Order: sequence, then structure tokens, then C-alpha cells
Amino acid sequence: MGANGHGKVVFDVAQRIGVYENIYFLDDDSKLVRENKLVIGSSGLAFEHKEECDAIIAIGNPIHRRCIQDNYEQSGINIVTLIHPESVVSEKVVQIGSGSVIMAGAVIQAETEIGKGVIINTSSSIDHECKIGNYAHISVGSHLAGNVEVGDGTWIGIGAVISNNVSICNDVVVGAGAVVVEDIIESGTYVGVPAKRIKAE
Repeated sequence: MGANGHGKVVFDVAQRIGVYENIYFLDDDSKLVRENKLVIGSSGLAFEHKEECDAIIAIGNPIHRRCIQDNYEQSGINIVTLIHPESVVSEKVVQIGSGSVIMAGAVIQAETEIGKGVIINTSSSIDHECKIGNYAHISVGSHLAGNVEVGDGTWIGIGAVISNNVSICNDVVVGAGAVVVEDIIESGTYVGVPAKRIKAE
């Protein structure tokens, strides 16, 4: 579900795994349905074919991703997890929740817990014993040291660095290139080195 930029990358991950005979997009943008032959209908089509397909929500916005995935799961649609074959995921990872996707070059170390609907993007790294909340987004090239906690719906920006033993609450945006060296206990947008809040949510 979702045929824009993030959806195209998730499509590639699904292809690379090599277990699906047919892969299609659903999208509620009627223009995409008209213009892209792989977009076969809107989100509602999944309900009609829930016995015949797996689904993943390929939408970057965590609020929309959560809403659609919760709706699909409550309706009995099977939400899968996709792990790119060129990622490195420790065999000792505790869990990876439904609807999460791990992109090429990502590295996830031992005893990490990943919630549902999480995006672990290209060439990011998550060290040992981290906990990633539901619908979080770990962006391209960002790095989490050991024992980091990331709350639900939190977005770690491109190239951001989170120091070890740091906890970040729900619904935070960490800006591109920011360095987080202490706990974040209030929602909002944080930027800079070290990261400071510039905007409340």
C-alpha cells in the first residue's frame, strides 16, 4: 500500500526476497492508479482479496502508516515484514514486528527489539540492545549506539547519531545530522550538535 518513493523502495525489497510471484501497488491517489500499470487499485482492494495476498504499508508518514496498518490488521489482512537480503540482522534480534521493513545495507545487532510498522532505512545501523517503538523511522545513514530506546512514531533523520544509553520519547523528530547525547523526554523537533529542541509538536 503506497506507490510513491518509499513504496518503490519497498517494492524492490519484496522483489529481492524472491518469494512473491506477483507484486502490485495499491494507492488512494487516482492519478497513480491511471498512470502506473502496477497500481491495481485503491487501499480498499486489499479487503476484497485478503485471503489471497500479503500486504505491507509502504508510506513514510508514521501517522498514516499506523492508521492503515491498524485498519488492515483488524480486518484480518496479513501484514508481512520485509528484510532486504543485503542487510545484516543478528540472529539474536529479539523481535521485528509486523509491517516493518529493513533496507539494503542496514545493520541490526544482538538483542534489539523492533516494533511494528518500523522503517529501518538504507545503510543505517542499530547497535546491541536497542528498542525501537512502533511506527518509528530510522532514516538513511543514521546510527544508534547500544542500549538506545526510540519511542513510537519517532523519526530519526538522515545521518543523525544517537549516543549510547539514550532514551527518546514518542513522537519526536531528530533532524538530519543531529547528535543526541542525552535523553529526550518531550515530543518535538530536535536539531544540532548536541541536539536541542526547536519546535514543540
